[in-house]
This record gives sequence, structure tokens and C-alpha cells, in this order.
Amino acid sequence: MERPLNQYMAEIVLPEEMTQAFTNLIPDQRARINLLMQEGTIRSYSLALDRRMLWVVLIAATEWEVEGILESFPIMPHCEAHIHELMFHDMVTHELPRISLN
Repeated sequence: MERPLNQYMAEIVLPEEMTQAFTNLIPDQRARINLLMQEGTIRSYSLALDRRMLWVVLIAATEWEVEGILESFPIMPHCEAHIHELMFHDMVTHELPRISLN
């Protein structure tokens, strides 16, 4: 029997000092995030204005699965993550305007 999917929020604490080595990982990080968003694994991805924290809302069966997804992020060897299971995560969806035939 397949486990139901749950929603989790990962709080990712970024390094205090943005070294060149860390900055060089950002394009690969963005590519990974884009792929996971296209697949529907990531629902939202946000960066704090001060660039010290990322918030990622993910869909997964277990917290252990979330940990595996986070480990696939190129930046994670430089970061610390805290995972929280969510009751819900509401988002506004973008819809095309309704077309009137009149």
C-alpha cells in the first residue's frame, strides 16, 4: 500500500559568510529546484531578504524522504535544515482570465 503524501516545510539556514565556493553552487541549486518544482515535489521556494534563510515547502511521504530530497540540494553541505510537517499550506494559484464569448 502506498503511503499518502504530506506537506513539509524545510527551514534552511544559510552560511553567514557567502564564500565564492558557496556562490558557485547557486546555478546548480537553482537548476535542481526548478526540476523539483516541475515534478511537483516542491510547492514553494523562498529566500529571506537578508539571505540568511530559505523556506521550502515540499510534498513527500515521510520526513525521511524530505531529508533525502534536501540532501540532493548542491548547497546543503554548507547549510543546516529544520523540517516541519504541515497541516496545510495554502497558496494562491495563477489562473487565466475567464473568456466571454459575448
